[in-house]
Amino acid sequence: MAPEEHFEGTVEEIVYYNPDDGYTVCRFTPETGETITLVGLFPPLSPGETLKVKGGWELNPKFGRQFRVSSFSTVLPSSVKGIERFLGSGLIKGIGPVLARRIIKVFDLATIDILSKEPDRMAEVPGVGPAKLKEIKKSWAEHKDIRDLIIFLQEYGVSTNLATKIYRQYGERSFHVLRSNPYQLSLDIWGVGFKTADQIALKLGTDPASPERVKAFILYILEKDNEQGHVFSVKEEVLEACGKELGVGDDLVRGALAGLEAERRVVTEPLASGTALYLPFFYQAQEEVVRILHELGGRPCPAPDFDLSAALAEAERDLGIVLSPMQRTAVANALAKKILVITGGPGTGKTTIIKAVVDIFSRWGKTVLLAAPTGRAAKRLSETTGREAKTIHRILEVRPKQGDFRRNERNPLKGDALIVDEFSMVDLPLLYHLLKAVPPWMRLVFVGDQDQLPSVGPGCLLRDIIASGRVEVVRLDEIFRQEKDSLIVVNAHRVNQGQGLVYPPRGAEDADFYFIRRDDEAKAFSTILQICGWRIPSRFGLSPLSPQIQVISPMYKGLVGVDNLNRELQARLNRREDGLKVGTREFRLRDKVMQIRNDYEKEVFNGDIGVVAQIDRSRFRILVEFEGRAVPYEKDELNDLVLAYAISVHKAQGSEYQAVVMPLLTQHFIMLQRNLFYTALTRAKKLCIVVGSYKALYIAIKNDKPVKRNCLVRDKLIRLGGSGPSSPNP
Repeated sequence: MAPEEHFEGTVEEIVYYNPDDGYTVCRFTPETGETITLVGLFPPLSPGETLKVKGGWELNPKFGRQFRVSSFSTVLPSSVKGIERFLGSGLIKGIGPVLARRIIKVFDLATIDILSKEPDRMAEVPGVGPAKLKEIKKSWAEHKDIRDLIIFLQEYGVSTNLATKIYRQYGERSFHVLRSNPYQLSLDIWGVGFKTADQIALKLGTDPASPERVKAFILYILEKDNEQGHVFSVKEEVLEACGKELGVGDDLVRGALAGLEAERRVVTEPLASGTALYLPFFYQAQEEVVRILHELGGRPCPAPDFDLSAALAEAERDLGIVLSPMQRTAVANALAKKILVITGGPGTGKTTIIKAVVDIFSRWGKTVLLAAPTGRAAKRLSETTGREAKTIHRILEVRPKQGDFRRNERNPLKGDALIVDEFSMVDLPLLYHLLKAVPPWMRLVFVGDQDQLPSVGPGCLLRDIIASGRVEVVRLDEIFRQEKDSLIVVNAHRVNQGQGLVYPPRGAEDADFYFIRRDDEAKAFSTILQICGWRIPSRFGLSPLSPQIQVISPMYKGLVGVDNLNRELQARLNRREDGLKVGTREFRLRDKVMQIRNDYEKEVFNGDIGVVAQIDRSRFRILVEFEGRAVPYEKDELNDLVLAYAISVHKAQGSEYQAVVMPLLTQHFIMLQRNLFYTALTRAKKLCIVVGSYKALYIAIKNDKPVKRNCLVRDKLIRLGGSGPSSPNP
């Protein structure tokens, strides 16, 4: 075996970085010699850093000669040029290349020593005020603390990415949390589940029969159920899972659960059969949503002091519309009822009703707020009404650092009416925060399609509120004349009724719906690539990279699943050599990408789709444009993004696209459900192409058994009673 060699030098460029395990490929210049390629496991590196590395040479058949690092240590740079590059690399937040030059000009070779021992002296540098000084001091301390934590956790097999997340969450308390209760990680850090925390805890010496371990697992199950859309878990199922997964006795599990109840970390409630287990927030949210809906529905609602028929006629004339009798009923109820739900499928005139309601409220001198769950839905609402519409998060004035909203029961919304579009997407936590901010005098109009998939988050609120019979409901089932020629609209309603599809005449080139039969998965895959790369762009004069072309797949796995389609569509539609490799993914300029968790500081939320507008390979950063707003992503934030050439049906909710392509094969059997197919179909505005087998199509249309969600909003509203009608309008 060849002896190990030692080098000291400077990181020039990060070629590849995997945030999951820290695997890095970088260009490195030793103090003596030409630039070489280093490979190995590192904490997040930045150009300009100085390292001492030990390892050996290897010959990679694809990339040639490279130096594999077995161990390393960081060295603070000692030359003026090295210090300047190190500080200007972006590693220390608050210091860029320009400020780095100013600092060097003032402190020269003493810069590093002063940062470490007398950081307040940075105020001597022109342009460094109190706020900038505070930022520099904090970032410099974090830089050292994160490295120490990463080195400590590497002994226990913890990835660099997770170590960084732990520090971001706990700061200087990180070591204390890890030693006292490592299971806290699974409760506090997004993306860390019980299994990861359990591995760390057991390696750190936690007893497998520890009550804290069982408590953590119970809380983990409740959180996982919330992620699956349930508001509560069933006690008997949780007890069974604990015994099976942890291998501990029933007495220990029941004792741990009793302890969680005593600590008020779990709330129990008797069910008709069994017991419900809630995380406290979800219990409170459900109780408050039911209470507020009941109280608002019982409040007086002053009738308009004008001739409604005349106002409707004026609105029709000014807006250039003709309202059907049911639409007129919906508009009248929006003015006369405290809470109104309007539900209906595509082409039934929901948007027309919203426009008329807003117009008449304005004539009445009333202020109307327009909101939707997502940025894309809010933008569409604004475009169709000609009025400002905001996301619910923005209308509530989210406070990122506090993790709450400025608008609440003490500081309610200002206005006379609130219209929420795409209400089927609203989950229990969001409705809870919204209703808390609704003042007693405000009217509420919820508009949505109850036959679409329920929200991604916990609850099934639109259906539950309608089914309770405690609020006024207008159901729209008439397809208007201008929509009757649309096969997308016609087929959406046929799917909803469990009927077969209507197909365009053979050879028709201007239809808006096509079914292309491909029983074989490989052939379906090939067809989808051809459709997205050439046929749809040619028809609409769009770029293949246009956000208006969207593949929507029922599954993530498989040849025509979301994951593989994203890789293959990117490879064929966006061929570039200057991308940024992050683990198994690569981001390229003009890629469609999607945010996969709520980030209140960036004001970017789960499901938001943007386009990569800029890539800084040297600093491992990208800039993503969301609805015309540029949002930067640092190295440790890139795991929040995924490619979005193909997305799941849930992620497509609330959006519309010029053209939608959907694979539908028997390999997707577990996801072949009517409401899922219906939701995907109704995302298309001008063209929908389904590629798959008739058998899969038949299964999807006939399978009308939506997955049951554990939620008691309907039952509690019924039990509480109300001043509304005893049952929804037929």
